Amino acid sequence: MRRLTGLPGEVTTLLTAVVEALDLPLPSNDEVDEAAHRDLLDERAAGVRIALSVLLERPGLWLLEDTASYIRERTAQHPVTYTPFRSDRTEAEG
Repeated sequence: MRRLTGLPGEVTTLLTAVVEALDLPLPSNDEVDEAAHRDLLDERAAGVRIALSVLLERPGLWLLEDTASYIRERTAQHPVTYTPFRSDRTEAEG
């Protein structure tokens, strides 16, 4: 990811962790994959919301780097397990 100029490094680190947590590949057209995508996005968004809420409600409890680390750890606990959409697949391949 390209570094945003003008923002302190720790802010960029936190924002990058948020984007990476929420940037999921689109699911295949299968209903099960679509449901798994929604569930994963909900789970990851909840993790981001919790981390940012703690950061805002309890100043000094976590540093920005700690918040980014928490988001990354929680994201790693919830990997993509569904089949991502592939535009190069034909109807015969599914």
